[in-house]
Amino acid sequence: GMKDVVAASGAPIGSIYHHFPGGKTQIAREALVAAGVAYGLLIPTLVAPHDDLGEAVESVFAQAATDMAETGFANMCPVGTVAAEVADTVEELRDATAAVFTGWLDGGTAYFESRGIPPTAARDLTITVVSALEGAFILARSLRDAEPLRAVGRVLGARYRGTTLTPGVSLTVNVGADH
Repeated sequence: GMKDVVAASGAPIGSIYHHFPGGKTQIAREALVAAGVAYGLLIPTLVAPHDDLGEAVESVFAQAATDMAETGFANMCPVGTVAAEVADTVEELRDATAAVFTGWLDGGTAYFESRGIPPTAARDLTITVVSALEGAFILARSLRDAEPLRAVGRVLGARYRGTTLTPGVSLTVNVGADH
């Protein structure tokens, strides 16, 4: 609640409402957008050192498995969590999660295209990786076992092994309300 936000921030309640006149929903929306930008950079960052797509994809899921296990299964995608929790009840947050996901899909597609993957295949790959991560996060967290992430990484890695990635370029991910 807002009282918890005020207590955690140490700011007077008037300051919170001054900067966030939309209250909890506005705070949540802005936090989602900020998290979306940060999380949107993870896949390109993890893929960048690789020249084999299969190895790259497997490394993304291996890193996610390690992160989840090291945080006691607390480190799950906050965007997916909010989307699952409030997408049907808070339109502003549904719009925000949709904008974040759209930014990830567009940014990931552009990134993979810049690495030599044809446009349609780059889009399909990005949708597959994001969807598989989100589903594997839910399973891993529920089961308290990182194996779903590792298993998806192995399967998708085998599917794409041998696909050469050209040297990469830095891209930014455009995520936000205006997207």
